[in-house]
Amino acid sequence: MGQISNVVGTYGTDYQYRAEQAKKKQQTEAVERMDRTYGRTIGEPKLSEKAQEYYKKLKAKYSNMDFILVSPELKEEAEAKKGTYASSKELLVLIDSDKIEKMASDENFRKKYESILDGASMQMQQMKKELGSNADSVSSFGMTFDDKGNASYFAVIDKSLAAQKERITEKREEAAKEKKAEAKKEEETEKKRKDDTTTVTASSWKELLNKIEEIIFADSRERTLTMEEKAVGQSIDYTV
Repeated sequence: MGQISNVVGTYGTDYQYRAEQAKKKQQTEAVERMDRTYGRTIGEPKLSEKAQEYYKKLKAKYSNMDFILVSPELKEEAEAKKGTYASSKELLVLIDSDKIEKMASDENFRKKYESILDGASMQMQQMKKELGSNADSVSSFGMTFDDKGNASYFAVIDKSLAAQKERITEKREEAAKEKKAEAKKEEETEKKRKDDTTTVTASSWKELLNKIEEIIFADSRERTLTMEEKAVGQSIDYTV
């Protein structure tokens, strides 16, 4: 009986130890979680009562944006992984709890940051307009702030979306010539295609637009060149 108790006690201690270690690891890594009070978080950020109230109002004011509250010690890691945090809203905003605290207590500081947020939606919509149909190749847009109050903008580009758009266009043009079974087969093949994403960062929306276009058009040229190369490889000059 004593041996069984010892075994159970050892197992319980070991389980508790592993649980504590797992929690510590989670606290020191930029892992996104859902918190009852703050919503989406990275790490374990803490806000004063005043800051909590302000943060609630901030999110309500910019309801088209998806805020993630970051623990100060995980700012750099969250910045490095920003492209992995998906959002169903127009714009993802990574902001650390220290900035929210200061925004809640310092009016000038608050105005500076909110003025950046005020213009973000309009500038992003303008950029989408300039991208035209290529805007569909961007799976998400986001922004972060450094400690000097400078904003940084980023976009996650899914090259497979751009490729899919081209294939859909080509398929429509050839639909009259191809059988429905073949078209269906192409669609099924496309569904199995893996995502091919890349994240670009810029200090302005204009710079971000240029970087997005560079990647999309470069990828498009590469696919076109590959198709031409295949055609050349399959051609035989019988006049020689």
